Amino acid sequence: MDYGKFKYESAVKARESRKNQTQTIVKEIKLRPKIDPHDYGTKKGHVERFLKAGDKVKVTIMFRGREQSRPELGFRLLQKLADDVTELGFVESQPKQDGRNMIMVIGPHRRAPERKVEPKPAQSRPVPSPRSEAEGEAQVDEAETPVETSAPAPTDA
Repeated sequence: MDYGKFKYESAVKARESRKNQTQTIVKEIKLRPKIDPHDYGTKKGHVERFLKAGDKVKVTIMFRGREQSRPELGFRLLQKLADDVTELGFVESQPKQDGRNMIMVIGPHRRAPERKVEPKPAQSRPVPSPRSEAEGEAQVDEAETPVETSAPAPTDA
């Protein structure tokens, strides 16, 4: 067998196997135990967007000061987040305390990820051509410029 042909075929096989691979991307969201409801909604929206794109999400809750003595607040917050995004993903690793932080990993459900598609902008009005814009500006300038009417000139008689 020809060694060059063998090397070529193995390179083609390796290229084909790489083409079918997907990179696992882990996004991270950081929260605090005393988070405002609106801020929580914003962070939850980020988590949903990441899961729809097919990425894993690492949710970290940071405790400071006296908050460290109440880890159940962070645990409840992570459980609430997991329940809110249960249709998009599942909990890969349960919440666990790691020093001052509590960490949980949420992975997307096994299905084809929805890749970002650029929406076409809806045209609510026709786009004017450069010529019509120049004519429009000329009309506006004429309308804004006060027109002097000729009044009879005073006569020195």
